[in-house]
Amino acid sequence: MPRRAANTNHRIDISPPAVLSLLYAALILVGTVLLGLPAASRVPLSWGDALFTATSAVTVTGLVVADTGTDFTFFGQLVILLLIQLGGLGIMAFAVLLLSMLGLPVGLPERIFLREELNQTSIADLVRLVWLILRVMLVCELVGTVLLAWVFVPEFGWRAGVWSALFHAVSAFNNAGFSLYDDSLSRWATHPLVNLTVPLLIIVGGIGFSVLSELRSEKRWRRLSLHSKLMLAGSASILFFSVVLFALLEWDNPATLGQFAGPMERLGVTWFQAVTTRTAGFNSVDISAIHDSTALMFISLMVIGGGSTSTAGGIKVTTFIVLILSTIAFFRRRTTLTAFGRSLGHEEMMKVLALSMVSLLVVLCGTFLVSISHDGDFLDMVFEVASAFGTVGLSRGATGELDSMGRLVIMATMFIGRVGPLSLGLFLATRTHPRVNYPGGKIFLG
Repeated sequence: MPRRAANTNHRIDISPPAVLSLLYAALILVGTVLLGLPAASRVPLSWGDALFTATSAVTVTGLVVADTGTDFTFFGQLVILLLIQLGGLGIMAFAVLLLSMLGLPVGLPERIFLREELNQTSIADLVRLVWLILRVMLVCELVGTVLLAWVFVPEFGWRAGVWSALFHAVSAFNNAGFSLYDDSLSRWATHPLVNLTVPLLIIVGGIGFSVLSELRSEKRWRRLSLHSKLMLAGSASILFFSVVLFALLEWDNPATLGQFAGPMERLGVTWFQAVTTRTAGFNSVDISAIHDSTALMFISLMVIGGGSTSTAGGIKVTTFIVLILSTIAFFRRRTTLTAFGRSLGHEEMMKVLALSMVSLLVVLCGTFLVSISHDGDFLDMVFEVASAFGTVGLSRGATGELDSMGRLVIMATMFIGRVGPLSLGLFLATRTHPRVNYPGGKIFLG
């Protein structure tokens, strides 16, 4: 009697963070191929430059090794814009939108991946959240394009002006920082409409879509969730202090704020730069000319980043606020962490500690590896790595000086910053259940 053939089918169990990482990597490869085509650039572009540009666009960072406005053709700029849009919206969010538009059901696997990408705790109402993201994105980018067209069309004409307005509106809302001009938006540093439109697009795109969804349904502060309260209060506080500190540090610097005559002009530039530094990466002053103290402040802002379920990077505002609250609770000898009449559980605290530790290690390791192959100013290297991790895109001029190893490190840091530091840890970790319980012990800390 013949033996029954053994079942050789093995199910490959891939975690959602790994799937999302692979999808983003695939999008980067597609973007690299498209940007490497002769039709995409006006000058010879190496595959390394194409890979770096595609990585920066998908991760909505904005660090560049080729000038977006002069080195790329309209086709190349369009590819960059689409990569920014897909990277900011999220690959799974775009896939769910496509399935919904085609009338196809969104199954449980897609919802699980989408939950991971949007950093949610439940799969309920995810499709509704995605449609809200789409509506907010379209409205903000359309309004931003119309407002910026009033600035660019009179200067560049209808065709180039409208395209410039659209490109910068999409780049600002997705907190990407890509610009068609080699000086970013410095030539409009004192233009009121630019100083109002671009920062507002950045704030809406970086506040978090879950917060926007809640603000749409809840109009009273006391009925908002703890996350929304922490995000709104934390963002306002950080923005206020960044505006004040930047003004104090750079007010008399002739290479930055000191070049502008009136106090209102300086305050407008201060507002613009304080908003864009934390998430987007546009600049209206020469970043290489800021004081070292200001550079350290910028590094801190870039590491903090924006909000969860947003287009911004960094450890996120809520993580930073919880770290501050934990420190206060420790010195007050409190065993529980409370904020706005709510308490945070042990799982949230462990996640904050893990996220902060992984982020710190990524920035430190990235700086160490870049410093091996690059003997430039150390502060510039730390600034570059922090900008890549926070997917900000500001640079003090070190991007173009990096060798192959340095570029690989920056690309890896941008990738980790976009998919999330915890995704790296969850991708490498394995879930184990302890078989033995050990007695408690004490260690001396501090």
